[in-house]
Amino acid sequence: MVRTVMRVGTALALSCVLLLVTAATGRAFGSVRPVPGPVVRGFDPPADDWLPGHRGVDLAAEVGSVVRAADSGVVGVAHTIAGRGVVAILHGELRTTYEPVTPTVRAGQSVSAGDVIGTVQTGHCAAGCLHFGLKRGEEYLDPLDEVTAVRLLPASAVALAAKLAAQRRAVLAAGGFEASGSGVLLNPVGGPITGPYGLRFHPIFHEWRMHEGVDLRASCGTPIRAAADGVVVSVSYDSSGGHRLVIAHAGGLTTHYLHALRRYGVHEGERVEQGQVVGLVGSTGWSTGCHLHLTTKLNGRLVDPAGLL
Repeated sequence: MVRTVMRVGTALALSCVLLLVTAATGRAFGSVRPVPGPVVRGFDPPADDWLPGHRGVDLAAEVGSVVRAADSGVVGVAHTIAGRGVVAILHGELRTTYEPVTPTVRAGQSVSAGDVIGTVQTGHCAAGCLHFGLKRGEEYLDPLDEVTAVRLLPASAVALAAKLAAQRRAVLAAGGFEASGSGVLLNPVGGPITGPYGLRFHPIFHEWRMHEGVDLRASCGTPIRAAADGVVVSVSYDSSGGHRLVIAHAGGLTTHYLHALRRYGVHEGERVEQGQVVGLVGSTGWSTGCHLHLTTKLNGRLVDPAGLL
């Protein structure tokens, strides 16, 4: 573990140098500009999600001109509704959108940077243009300013990994709840991963979408346990996640637990210990059966929970 942490620390230090070099270029997302025209309207997001704003950029383009994929990925959406076409491409945790276009690709199709994905339609700018967008989860980003070549964990991640590993060893040594893997977080329900992190064909909406966590097998009523020591950030309910719990841990890590049977047995601001029962497995929200959906974020950015369990 010590040697691993040292290697990670060295890699982080080198990556920080790369990040400084990359950031200085100020390059746009991806390796290809979707259309060659200049910007006719820039990125101007609202202060709050519900307010009006411009959540992408408009690039000048003649109607009928080709639109190219900004980077390699998998087509998540390619359809036309009420005469307006849209294409969305998934690039790991990021998603680019292109509209209005007449799609020449289909959902689930792999594309490379520069591949033609459609042609520009009328209806967005009077003189013709393409609206180009970039999102990470529900967060809108500027596609002409986002640096994505290097993905970093902060320096605090090294200390966090060591701390959580020590906590896990102590719990297991005391006969505590068994984790299913060899990582630094306890498996909250002890079940195997049945739905991995990443692109998948959504079982309810039947389109390709980013799965922002992992699904863990567990029967209804199985205790859900805190994956690590932390503080409850929120206990809420929404149509997609059902009963949702968010716990903040050291080093900027948060764990998110979805689809519980009923409201969790902890409250906002409460401190919880690793292995503590916080709720029961259910199937609330957009769920096809009892299981636990677990999402992990580091400083607000999605990371694959499988690497921590």
